[in-house]
Amino acid sequence: MNYYYKYTKIGYLTIVEEDSAITNIFFGKKSPEGNQKLSSVILKAFNEIEEFLDGTRRNFSIKLNPKGTSFQKQVWNALMQIPYGQTRSYKEIAVTIKNSNASRAVGMANNKNPIPIIIPCHRVIGTDGKLVGYAGGLKIKETLLGIEQVGNSLSCNPC
Repeated sequence: MNYYYKYTKIGYLTIVEEDSAITNIFFGKKSPEGNQKLSSVILKAFNEIEEFLDGTRRNFSIKLNPKGTSFQKQVWNALMQIPYGQTRSYKEIAVTIKNSNASRAVGMANNKNPIPIIIPCHRVIGTDGKLVGYAGGLKIKETLLGIEQVGNSLSCNPC
């Protein structure tokens, strides 16, 4: 397992890679178990995230391997289906996964998302349209959503 942290437009991010797949992204400088090493996989992840933050990338090509329960993975897969520049409520995600009474459980799974930004939990908002909880803080969530709104008016090729 390798990890590396680097300063970005939204502050330090720590990216963890295992078996050529990203397993975690943390906000801030973290020192998880493993080797502090800028592997080619981590470098590619940082490059794609920086392109996203610059508004020139809409989709990520990095291999992911998030660790979680089958329910959490079902929610995270639903998050990956939210189009760039759009948002969904916890209730809408619950309906998407065919468990309409699971809004609170969806919120908890969203909270446990180990790969924020790439698995776009920032695109989930409250039913009333308000920004609610985000591991990196609401300011970063607002920044990420703002990038996507600006990016929606750009013609980018390839994204």
